[in-house]
Amino acid sequence: MARKVIITCAVTGAIHTPSMSPHLPITPEEIAEAAIGAAEAGAAIVHLHARDPQNGKPNQSPEAFAPFLQVIKQRSNCVINITTGGAPTMLVEERVRPAAHYKPEVASLNMGSMNFGLYPMLHRFNEFKYDWELPYLEGSRDRIFRNTFTDIEYILTTCSENGTRFEIECYDIGHLYTLAHFVDRGIIKPPLFVQSVFGLLGGIGPHPEDVAHMKRTADRLFGDNYQWSVLGAGKNQLAIAAQAASMGGNVRVGLEDSLWIGPGKLAESNAQQVKLARQIIEGLGLEIATADDARAMLTLKGGDRVNF
Repeated sequence: MARKVIITCAVTGAIHTPSMSPHLPITPEEIAEAAIGAAEAGAAIVHLHARDPQNGKPNQSPEAFAPFLQVIKQRSNCVINITTGGAPTMLVEERVRPAAHYKPEVASLNMGSMNFGLYPMLHRFNEFKYDWELPYLEGSRDRIFRNTFTDIEYILTTCSENGTRFEIECYDIGHLYTLAHFVDRGIIKPPLFVQSVFGLLGGIGPHPEDVAHMKRTADRLFGDNYQWSVLGAGKNQLAIAAQAASMGGNVRVGLEDSLWIGPGKLAESNAQQVKLARQIIEGLGLEIATADDARAMLTLKGGDRVNF
């Protein structure tokens, strides 16, 4: 049987601002349609952030998630993943609230504090619709995305009784060792879902050797007790997806990670990126995982045990 590959789609995120693309989902209706479209195109998991529908600013209140969570669950069997990353401007107590309240099958979890440089995007984008966008990007020159040991443990213990498992986001090699520390302490248990992030300023780079180094290190630390997935930021998205799929990994795409579908060409939807990732995976002779395949591979609790 062909190996099955999980496609995750991160449909909006908190990196890109509304002025960068007319296709970036902002309203609850747009986020719901983007997630459902991505699932129909082949994504087993949808990774969700919320935004203020008036200006597109990241919004981590549980109330902002409610309208699209219910719609997606009613119209799709996909696995719903709620961010605890929120935005780098938020404290952990704010960031964890939606996952703590809604008890999803999966929540994201950043595995270390880091510089998180968004300001290079100002070279490409310099006209903005909303007054928060420019200072948000410019402020990343002097902003640390805080994810201390205390913060990580707070998220894990807050969600420990909910049956939520984690998309563990590792932006550098040291984050894998931090994860191993929490595994050794028994605070997080295998099987792990490790999402390696490449090409964001402040984290590991997008070179093929960086991808291979991440995989080698994770293999050594976690053996058969994890599923590996990757995301490549910006123009690196599909090249890194192809490399990882050929190395036994899973892939993440979506407008959170890249606004593009090709050189100088904006993606018109999240589904468009999912379809390209699917072509790569199937071109390698592999199968895409269904949502229920992903549930089995990651030992998830099931969509009937969430709080939405």
